[in-house]
Amino acid sequence: MTTVVDGKEVAASVIGVVKTTTMALEKDTGVKPGLAVIIVGDDPASHTYVSSKSRMAKECGFTSIQHTLPAETTQGDLAALVETLNRDKTVHGILVQLPLPRPLESDPIIQSILPEKDVDGLHVVNAGKVATGDLDGGLVSCTPAGAMVFVRRTHGEDLSGLSAVVIGRSNLFGKPMAALLLAANATVTTAHSRTKDLAGVCRNADILVAAVGRPEMVKGDWVKPGATIIDVGINRVPAPEKGEGKSRLVGDVAFEECAEVASIITPVPGGVGPMTIAMLMANTVIAAYRKLGRTPPKF
Repeated sequence: MTTVVDGKEVAASVIGVVKTTTMALEKDTGVKPGLAVIIVGDDPASHTYVSSKSRMAKECGFTSIQHTLPAETTQGDLAALVETLNRDKTVHGILVQLPLPRPLESDPIIQSILPEKDVDGLHVVNAGKVATGDLDGGLVSCTPAGAMVFVRRTHGEDLSGLSAVVIGRSNLFGKPMAALLLAANATVTTAHSRTKDLAGVCRNADILVAAVGRPEMVKGDWVKPGATIIDVGINRVPAPEKGEGKSRLVGDVAFEECAEVASIITPVPGGVGPMTIAMLMANTVIAAYRKLGRTPPKF
């Protein structure tokens, strides 16, 4: 019987740990974790994301700060705000909602955030720490961190003897995910659009992670019987059965046929997605604990 992972349920358990450790920190030190979110412009999807992040931060007991800037904000003004937040001792996490409106450049802004406050895990210092296995020193990018929670809850902390395949090599997900699996002692293959016999490579995977942005690319006959499948893809495809012009969300995995072969599979939506905000909150509380010289909670 295949287990379909309930991402909302796992995310809620992570948030539960965030809340209890936040309360403990405030009780012991009088300090609340502080999360500052910056949004530039009026993109509706970005505003929806930011509202949910700010709302969750408040629910977790954080000091939640939101800076909403007009689309005509200059690169210099945005950089100055980040520098102010870098110096603010009540702020433990800084998040700049991406994408930024043109002509703003996002990379110089992201790299200007202090690595210890980079709760999105996008700074090159944090990426480097993940790549070198220093998971206790850096902050891990939220989506791969969330995917690893699923992996650990299924297979434990030590993945020795297990073969993992990550389809996708992006800096945002594929590379850090492969590094996290490697740090947990899995034997890891990074596959991508130029991999020869991709289906054959995937069939060797005890843990198969799909993050390529191609709807339902991974078919049932690509999957090793009993494998764990983590589907990170979010693709909108036409759904004429719902009515003219309607669409639906699907992952990079053909869910129905892969679910017949795998032992554990994450759905889209409702799988990895809810974990991203949960791990953002986890990173913020980790950053606050570290700032105070305390051992941060594990997730």
